[in-house]
Amino acid sequence: MADRKNLLLLFDRPKEPVFMEKGNKTVFDVPDNFLTDRYKPIGSEVQTRAGENAERRIPVRNISIPDLRVPMSLGRGEQFSLFIPRHRRVAGRLIDIFMGLRSIDDLQSVAVYARDRLNPFLFNYALSVALLHRPDTKGLNLPLFSESFPEKYVDSTVFSQAREEATVVNEGSRMPIIIPRDYTASDLEPEHRLWYFREDMGINLHHWHWHLVYPFEASNRAIVDKDRRGELFYYMHQQIIARYNMERFSNNLSRVQRFNNLREPIPEGYFPKMDSLVASRAWPPRFDNTVLKDLDRELDQIKNDVNDLERWRDRFYEAIHQGFIVDESGNRIQLDEQRGIDYLGNMMESSILSPNRQLYGDLHNMGHVFISYSHDPDHRHLESFGVMGDSATAMRDPVFYKWHAYVDDIFQEHKQILNPYTAPQLDYRGVTISGIQVQAEGGRQANVLQTFWQQSDVDLSRGMDFVPRGNVFARFTHLQHAPFTYTINVNNEGSAQRFGTVRVFLGPKTDERGQQMLFRDQRLLMVELDKFVVALRPGQNTVRRRSTESSVTIPFERTFRNLDQNRPAEGSADELEFNFCGCGWPQHMLIPKGRPEGLRCELFVMVSNYDDDRVDQDLVGTCSDASSYCGVRDRLYPDKKPMGYPFDRLPRSGTDRLVNFTTPNMSVVDVTIQHTDTVTTRQGNARQ
Repeated sequence: MADRKNLLLLFDRPKEPVFMEKGNKTVFDVPDNFLTDRYKPIGSEVQTRAGENAERRIPVRNISIPDLRVPMSLGRGEQFSLFIPRHRRVAGRLIDIFMGLRSIDDLQSVAVYARDRLNPFLFNYALSVALLHRPDTKGLNLPLFSESFPEKYVDSTVFSQAREEATVVNEGSRMPIIIPRDYTASDLEPEHRLWYFREDMGINLHHWHWHLVYPFEASNRAIVDKDRRGELFYYMHQQIIARYNMERFSNNLSRVQRFNNLREPIPEGYFPKMDSLVASRAWPPRFDNTVLKDLDRELDQIKNDVNDLERWRDRFYEAIHQGFIVDESGNRIQLDEQRGIDYLGNMMESSILSPNRQLYGDLHNMGHVFISYSHDPDHRHLESFGVMGDSATAMRDPVFYKWHAYVDDIFQEHKQILNPYTAPQLDYRGVTISGIQVQAEGGRQANVLQTFWQQSDVDLSRGMDFVPRGNVFARFTHLQHAPFTYTINVNNEGSAQRFGTVRVFLGPKTDERGQQMLFRDQRLLMVELDKFVVALRPGQNTVRRRSTESSVTIPFERTFRNLDQNRPAEGSADELEFNFCGCGWPQHMLIPKGRPEGLRCELFVMVSNYDDDRVDQDLVGTCSDASSYCGVRDRLYPDKKPMGYPFDRLPRSGTDRLVNFTTPNMSVVDVTIQHTDTVTTRQGNARQ
């Protein structure tokens, strides 16, 4: 039986033929009839030459190959987008093929055959989804998408330098290639102040991996139908907009303007400065004041008008105000307090879980598609989509946030209809918070958080085709903060131990004009920092929690780790710790940048009754440490409360300010975020 870890080698160097060396001097022994037409006549010669220095050979069984005509209909040189309906159907078919194979041996054979015939992005996506969901491959550590396709994350000028470094310099002496700090625009463009957020590699990896864990299509409904999936789509993107607005306040910009008039020009342009090595095309720009136009793209089987987006939008609003949606059989489904947001999320994302795709359409995805094709709507210039068309790159574009602010506005229309939480609903009788403090590591003052710049290295070699083997590092600059600790004083007035769910949020104290925020506006800008369960003994309790333990984030080492180094023995207890689960907000972006003079914020802490929140299930080995945005793989969402609770509804009467909203089991403290414009080098870089 084949070793399932061999499948991971198929992600290496996506444009190099499958028989060439992969990983650490390993080659696949490919049956002659598996070779593409180009190599069949010279199969013995090229395979012998490719394996000259191999230390390990992997035999590939010659089996009957399933019908791949549908997956092969997407050309190898095309871009691939989960937002395009035809591409989703093609991907769904390939996922079904990979999922339906009986054994690891059969999966390896079919994947080896398919790899050199299919679009590399499509192949990577479908095989990744299959490995995450097949019972016999769960727990495999998927290689970072940024390692396989670094072109989606770094300045195109890096690659010529990287090829030179790899070709001329021996591996042990290679130096990291410096990625410029702000290469996509100058300070003449106000939106460019946010380059460090939009173009952050970890943030874009998070967005890609979220869509990997939550695929749109598959004939096996269980792969798509995850617990509260639609609500999670809503909440994860709502939190991105809240975070983005905090960054805008950090840079003296106003809140993001919604893209709510689809006929108006998009004021901001975006010039990605990236090349696609696989598709051999530069990513197209979008110019200032571009207007959306009707799409007629025969190659992608897209023929839609802007009217379609407006009609789908109107049907959302109609359903929300009627209080029900209509499924494909004409039945009414109530948009109640428990499941309403989940139904709306599934409709908005338009996965196969949508109750009625025909009626409610494909608003979110096609919004991405219309914007991404706005430079060439009828394909007259033979241009592919811009960065908004790819979940791995969409967050780089300023218009992503305008579009998602508008999408969130539709969700909020539903949330505003729900009854506000009453004070008794929010309270946890007998539990009070008497004080909160945060202390940054090395900081002199309490309740002052520190941010700065840091340079870190990422290995590009897995995605560098046709260059000498060995590591090729790029060094990029990202936001970082000093780790900090929460200290929360909680009093349990009862005579027995009780359990509570601690919910930690951060929000701006003032708006863009420096005025204290009204709570109805501030609640939409509250960013979840952490959520955890605590045991409260009778009397006074002091709860301490480190920022690195956040339920929202995954550590830097996991976001960018080298999966080939320091791997524990298979089956050992240490391997459980090593297991990779790449869905999670990057730890280095946990808090906003702040300002040199300090950004005034409010830290909110609530202890809710765990008996009302608890979800009974086993979480061992399921990678639950970033559950707030990603859920828990193959388990229920580990909190019964609505996502974003207690800020997911309009406040009760008389609570104009956050301080009026609080009940005894809540507390608020003023926190300042100070940014220092210094650059440090991360410990553990390839070369210090």
